[in-house]
Amino acid sequence: MSIHAKLVFLFDVDNTLLDNDGVIADLKQHLKREIGQEGAQCYWDILEQLRTELGYVDYLGALQRLRAQAPHAPGLLTISSFLIDYPFAKRLFPDALEAVAHVKRWGTAAILSDGDVVFQPHKVQRSGLFKAMDGNVLIYMHKELELADVMGRFPADHYVMVDDKLRILAEIKKFWGSQVTTIFVRQGHYALDSTILATYPAADRTIERIGDLLTCQFPNFGPADG
Repeated sequence: MSIHAKLVFLFDVDNTLLDNDGVIADLKQHLKREIGQEGAQCYWDILEQLRTELGYVDYLGALQRLRAQAPHAPGLLTISSFLIDYPFAKRLFPDALEAVAHVKRWGTAAILSDGDVVFQPHKVQRSGLFKAMDGNVLIYMHKELELADVMGRFPADHYVMVDDKLRILAEIKKFWGSQVTTIFVRQGHYALDSTILATYPAADRTIERIGDLLTCQFPNFGPADG
């Protein structure tokens, strides 16, 4: 691939650039403290129900449903403040912003994420990722089904997709074929799940942490050998 070819780097957010497992651990502690173990379990049950219905995680939507079931629960209103005011910038993985800046030497960097229409954009903004990506942020309900729209918004000769989920990378590879280089980041619980690792094909390249992108140069981002 010519060095003059247009290259677009697409980054997932949760557990790729941002330690979402850490955010969830903090949220679990807050829920238990504010609404008790039973109330917290009810919230997580509602969240999983919504995930099944919608196909993505809706933290604020689950909170609304919990409120409908327990409108007078003490401490319930503090949960929304916890989510909105959470210091997401402190949960960015080490060297995440530096990795984004590094790849921008060769092409455009953009967020390609799943999520709801309120909380996920808020997380991207508050974490500093919106600024790091120069405002290039795409958030869909199912991003692997929206690649035609991605191409329309960010046309390129070649794409690089960086994600912690092998399933997503496999779907993207199936759609784009040799036009994409998939990079699997072994961070977060999905990336370390042995069942998932055995179910889906390997990505074109694997790195242990997002900061490892700093060791990659332009040829590493082109089509995989063979």
